[in-house]
Amino acid sequence: MARPTIATSTDVRAAVLALLRDAGASESPSGQTFRRVVSVRKVRAYLGGGNPSTIGREINAAEAELVRDGAPLPALAELPADIAVLMTQLWQAAVGVQLDEVLALKTQAQGVADAARSALTEAQLRCEVLMQELVELRAGISERDARLAQALAKQATHETQITALTAELEVSRARAENLGAELAAKEASASAAIASARDRYDGLARQLMLETEQQRQATQLENGRLAGQLKFAEKREATQLARIAHVENELQEVRAQKDQAVGEISALKYVNTALRAQVDGFLSALPKSQANGAPPVANLAKARKRVTKSGQNVASTKRTKPESLL
Repeated sequence: MARPTIATSTDVRAAVLALLRDAGASESPSGQTFRRVVSVRKVRAYLGGGNPSTIGREINAAEAELVRDGAPLPALAELPADIAVLMTQLWQAAVGVQLDEVLALKTQAQGVADAARSALTEAQLRCEVLMQELVELRAGISERDARLAQALAKQATHETQITALTAELEVSRARAENLGAELAAKEASASAAIASARDRYDGLARQLMLETEQQRQATQLENGRLAGQLKFAEKREATQLARIAHVENELQEVRAQKDQAVGEISALKYVNTALRAQVDGFLSALPKSQANGAPPVANLAKARKRVTKSGQNVASTKRTKPESLL
């Protein structure tokens, strides 16, 4: 349900004045004229909506402000001054009392009218709410009727489908019975095949156990043989490692001897060079006659060759032994 349009006090007062102008009433109309021209329904219709209770309160406020009931007091006749004063006071007192009573009655009547207006406004609102609810209920009933028609159509379709499915179910049951019989026959055949396979499996299992035992015994014998070969190989490996260590020690000694022999060869070469230099100097110092046919010179040359040859033999002897060991 849509919320009513909000109407402010200024809008309501402007609507009240417009209604009074349209009705040709004065700016200070009587209460009867005001109530005849202005009402909550007319103001709501003029404004196009609004809360009726708010509009009612604003109308009451405008009425209390605009309406001026009662006519001016009539002029008194010419009386003596003192009597006139007393009569005037008496008349004003009586009029004041009457006006108080009138105002009290007016206030009471205004309260009753306000209560009646509020009740009427609430009744109108309830009527509008009920009318809207009625419209909604009619729309819901129409929608329900449409859905009911759709449901009936679907029900008819479903009944047709159920009939077809029932026939298919009967066919499926018959087929299931046939399949059950075939399944029972296949299960019996499978049971026989399983029993035969189990017997064959048991024979194969016994044969496999015998072969496994034979293989285990053969494996144990082979493991014993391999263990003996392993021990022999380990001993041989230890012997070879010892020989390798011994050979490495000998190799280190031979290398040391080789280094020493090289040093001696270098020393001998140095000595040989020095002897050659001395012999050459000695030969150059001899007279030419002795150099041509004297035996000492030949003896010296032979001695030099012998020294050189002996030095080479020593070096070759010391070098040959390490090379053969390597």
